[in-house]
Amino acid sequence: MRPNPSIAGAGMLLALAALAMPPLALAQNKPADTGKKLYCWDNARGERVCSDTLPPEAVNSARQEFSARSGLRSAEVQRALTAEERADAELAAAQAQVDEAATETRRRTEQAMLSTYGSEDALRRVFNERAAIVDNNIKTAVYNVASLREALATQLSTAGDRELAGQKVSDKQAGDIRQRHAELLAQLRLQAAFEQQRKALDVEIAETLTRYRELKGIAMPTDTAAPPQG
Repeated sequence: MRPNPSIAGAGMLLALAALAMPPLALAQNKPADTGKKLYCWDNARGERVCSDTLPPEAVNSARQEFSARSGLRSAEVQRALTAEERADAELAAAQAQVDEAATETRRRTEQAMLSTYGSEDALRRVFNERAAIVDNNIKTAVYNVASLREALATQLSTAGDRELAGQKVSDKQAGDIRQRHAELLAQLRLQAAFEQQRKALDVEIAETLTRYRELKGIAMPTDTAAPPQG
């Protein structure tokens, strides 16, 4: 009896399907990679601990994380900073920002200095205007101090003459003397403040001119008188 071709063909298809089934079943039974991790850290006693779960006391510790499927390290986590360390870090970051801004400001100022002032004399003229204002304030204060001192001396002399003559110094005269004395002290404070401003300006001028010469590549003057020997 000859085999039925249709039956033979169906049997061959079933055989091929049977051969293909084991790999398919294996693929279905293969465990999926769920991303599970292994954690390794040092405990409080300095001992190395590894686990697939991270206990609460180890959350802030430095640790390494590994893939449970491949065993390869997937991440390294630094320990959490203390409150003091966070404050120090914030302060350092803020200081770095300020330093960076100061550097940028200085760079822009120096660029403006080079582009605006073609010579040292042009730069000096700007400072001369400021110096003239401060010098005028000093001269005015000196004049006021001298005038008030002279007026006070006159009032005191007059009051002294009255006392020597056996006469009483009037309340108005005593009040004028006190007022003139207070005005003199105020002018003396102003004079001292203006003189301090002038000294600070002299330092600023010297430092700015030195920096200008450095930027321009100008040699420092060599004809400066040597300081007297002690």
